[in-house]
Amino acid sequence: MNTRTSKKTVLAAALAAMSLGLTAGAFAQASDTVGGTTTDMTSAGNQNGGGMPQIQHQGDIAYVSGGVGSDESTALKQAEHQWPLAMRFTGPGADYLADVHVRIVGPHDADVLKADALGPYMLVKLPPGRYTVHAQYKDQAQTRQVQVTKSPGARADFHWNTE
Repeated sequence: MNTRTSKKTVLAAALAAMSLGLTAGAFAQASDTVGGTTTDMTSAGNQNGGGMPQIQHQGDIAYVSGGVGSDESTALKQAEHQWPLAMRFTGPGADYLADVHVRIVGPHDADVLKADALGPYMLVKLPPGRYTVHAQYKDQAQTRQVQVTKSPGARADFHWNTE
């Protein structure tokens, strides 16, 4: 193989690689997914990237929880404004908590969601309405009333002074 043919082959391979990279980048930007699938409980390998944990489903209710690592925490804080209900769980000295048992009750005392928060943040897609959020950390329970509207922005913050 002469030098001229070798240079053309290398140039063609480089152009093909760049084209593939640009196509993959455009595909990733075209996706407006907030969260991945329910097949993986971690953010590793998540379809949307950026550290966002996987979206989970319980009936018609979608939720995501986590925030233990800085990437995941940042991603959840940035996504809060896209979800109808955002919750945060903290302990002494504003320490972040995980393993908080969450139960959301809707109209007529019907359970809407029962899940364990995998980190200090939980985002929930709920239809508009009035809800009662019960959160239990270890043996201490707290309750908050929330009004979810058509626009995202309802919040419920829970703080425990226990170790």
